[in-house]
Amino acid sequence: MKKYFFIGLTVFYLGYNNLSAQANLLNAKVPQEIGVLNEQQIEANDNSPVAYGYVDDRDILWSKTIWEIIDLDERINFPYYYPTIDNGFLSKNRQSLFRILIDNIKAGNITEVYNTDYFKEKISFEDMQDRLALRRLSTIGIEKQNAGEQVTEDDYDVFEVTSDKIVQYRIKGTWYVDKRLGELKYRLLGIAPYAPDVSTLDQGAAAFESEPVPLFWVWFPDAREALNNNKVFNTRNSSQPITFDNMLNSRRFNATVYKEENVYEDRQVKEYIYEDALRQLLESERIKSVIRDFEQDLWNN
Repeated sequence: MKKYFFIGLTVFYLGYNNLSAQANLLNAKVPQEIGVLNEQQIEANDNSPVAYGYVDDRDILWSKTIWEIIDLDERINFPYYYPTIDNGFLSKNRQSLFRILIDNIKAGNITEVYNTDYFKEKISFEDMQDRLALRRLSTIGIEKQNAGEQVTEDDYDVFEVTSDKIVQYRIKGTWYVDKRLGELKYRLLGIAPYAPDVSTLDQGAAAFESEPVPLFWVWFPDAREALNNNKVFNTRNSSQPITFDNMLNSRRFNATVYKEENVYEDRQVKEYIYEDALRQLLESERIKSVIRDFEQDLWNN
């Protein structure tokens, strides 16, 4: 009896994950039916983000807020970068993290968007346009303008920040020890895409040699619903994808600490370790060790 129960549970689990990957793929009579869910499938796929739960300030024994860089050149971070081209050939569920953020901000699903990582100055989608796109007269257009000729739309060069222009994400989060649970936990607070300044995109590859700039900062709890509705492609098993919300909350990425809260106005590592990449990396690892060792020392003292 237990054997058949286990087999039935396994079949249900695999079937559920297939629904969350490419719904109705094996039952579709025409390609247009792929991804179309019936009422039962919609009900089965109705997953909300995992609730954080309430944490009383009196239960926080120790905490430290840090800022980290997720470099999209690293292979482990590729799921946050690809796909870079939204050409409609891939499933609508496969989008880059940047495209998900932009589309949901534009649609009004994500409203807590700010100018800096301290979340003081709120901005709208219209406020971000100067950072996302640049419209400039081409050389031919300038010549026509100087000659007194009529300038048309074809005489303008348009440069736009798209998914392939994003070089890194920066995140802000807090590590804390919950004395009721007696363990070290992490809470992600904000995330920001970084890209070359839109005014330098006309330089081609040279634009990526300059320091990237933040496009906007998103208050992460407000974006969880949108991120939970979009899944990351699983290279090992395409029938079992994982949501962006789960990916980020479970810290499935490689990141480097570039700043921690400190008495020196939260200065960055590069501000007190000058032009020495190795020492800056070692300092980042030292900050991580302080956080990791605090939990270990909690039980050794």
